[in-house]
Amino acid sequence: MTRYPFQSAKCKVQSAKLPARKRKFSFCTLQFAFCISLCLCGGFFSPVRAAEPRTLTLYQALELADSRNRDIQKAREYYRQVEGRYVEERAAALPQLTVTGSVARKQDDSQRVIAGGLFPTLQDSRSAEIALSQALFTWGKVGAAIRAARKGFQSADELLRISRQDARRDVATAFYDILLAREQHAIAVQNLGQKERHLDEARRRHDAGVATDYDVLAAQVAVANARPEVIRTDNQIRAARDRLRFVLAVEEDLEVSGTLEAAPVPLLSYAEALELARKRRPELEELRRREEIAAELVTIANAEDKPRLDLKGGYGWSQLETGAARGDGQTWSAGVFLSFPIFDGLKTRGKVAQAESDLRTLRIDEQRLAEAIALEIRNAVNAVREAEEIVTALAGTAGQAERLLAMAEKGFELGVKIRLEVEDAELSLLQARGNLARARRDWLVARVSLERAMGVLGE
Repeated sequence: MTRYPFQSAKCKVQSAKLPARKRKFSFCTLQFAFCISLCLCGGFFSPVRAAEPRTLTLYQALELADSRNRDIQKAREYYRQVEGRYVEERAAALPQLTVTGSVARKQDDSQRVIAGGLFPTLQDSRSAEIALSQALFTWGKVGAAIRAARKGFQSADELLRISRQDARRDVATAFYDILLAREQHAIAVQNLGQKERHLDEARRRHDAGVATDYDVLAAQVAVANARPEVIRTDNQIRAARDRLRFVLAVEEDLEVSGTLEAAPVPLLSYAEALELARKRRPELEELRRREEIAAELVTIANAEDKPRLDLKGGYGWSQLETGAARGDGQTWSAGVFLSFPIFDGLKTRGKVAQAESDLRTLRIDEQRLAEAIALEIRNAVNAVREAEEIVTALAGTAGQAERLLAMAEKGFELGVKIRLEVEDAELSLLQARGNLARARRDWLVARVSLERAMGVLGE
C-alpha cells in the first residue's frame, strides 16, 4: 500500500478487506489505468519542436533589409507624400471646374411698404451653374510652385538613398558582430576544453604520484575561471542576433552564414575618396535639392504683391418665381479679371525676407556638411588602413602561438617545462586568436563605413 500514496484512506480500508487475489487484481488494474493516463497526458502535453532558425548570408540579409527595414519603409512613404504634394501644386495651373446649384425662398416685407404692394414679398429661386476658372498670369508663382514640387521628387530620392545606405551599414555591422561573437565563443570553448584536459592530466599525474594536490587545485581553478567567458560570449551571440533581427524588422530566429576572412581590396586615397563623396554623397545631394526648392519659394513669396490675371466664366440655368409671375432661362458669364494688391502692409516683404534667410541658411548647412564629410572621409580612410595593417601583422601570429602552445604542452609532459610556461602559451594563443578575429571584424566594418562615407554603399 505504501507504493501508492495517492490512494485515499477509504480506498486503503476497502482494499484491505478484499481477498489477496482480488487485491492483487485491483492493484494491477489501478497501475494499468495510471500508466494509460500518463501516456495520454504525454501525448497531449508533448513539447512542440522549435522551428529551425533561418540562415542568411550577408547578401540575403541586405536584400531582406531593403524590403523590411523600417527607415526604408518610412522613406518610401515620404516619396508618396511628395507625389501628392506635386499633384496639389500642379492643380493651380490647370482649369478649375465647379458645379453649383441652389434652391431658395426669400420673404421681404419691406417691398410691401416701399412699392405699395405692387411687388410680391415672397420669392422662390432655383439655379444650376458650371463655372470655369483658369489662371492666365501669376507673375511666376504657379510655375515656381510646380518646379519646387518637382524638385521634391529628387529630394525624396536622396532621402531614400540615405535610408538604404544606413540600413546596409547597420546590417553589415550586425552581421560581422555575429561572426565575431561566434568566433570568440569558439575560442572560449576551446580554452575551456584545454583547461579540462589539463585538469584530467593533472589528476592522472597525481594518481601516478608525480604531481601534487597544488597542481590539481590549480587546474580546477583554471577550469572554473574559463567557464564565465563561454557564458559571456554565448550571450554576445544572442545579443548580436537580436540586433540583426531589429534592423531587419523580423521576429523569427536568425542564423548567419559566412566568415570574417575577406580578400584585400585596393584602398582609395583621401583625395579620391573625398572627390567621390562630393559627387555621390546623398546627404549633399538632398541638401542641394532643398536649396533649389528654397530658391523657388523666394520667387513664390516675391509674387504675392504682384498683378494676377484670371479667366473666369460660367454657364447654367436660373428660375425665379414671385407671386403669380414666373420665369426661367439660361445664364452665362465670361470675363478676364485683374487683381493687384497695391499695399498689403509689407506682408510680402516679410515673407520674402524669411524665404531668402532660409535659402542662405541651407547654403551654410551645405558648407558645414561638406567640411564634416571631409573629416569623416579622412577618419574612415585612416580606420581602413589601420585595420588592414593590424590584420597583416596578426596573420601569422596565431599560427606561431599554436606551435608555441604545442611545444609547451609537450615539454610539460616530458617534465622539461613548468605549468607557468604552459599557461603563458595558452594566454598568448587566446590573445592572438581574439585579436585577429577582432581585427578582421574591424577591417570589414571600416570598409563598409568608408563606402557609406563616400555615398556608394551598395550602389
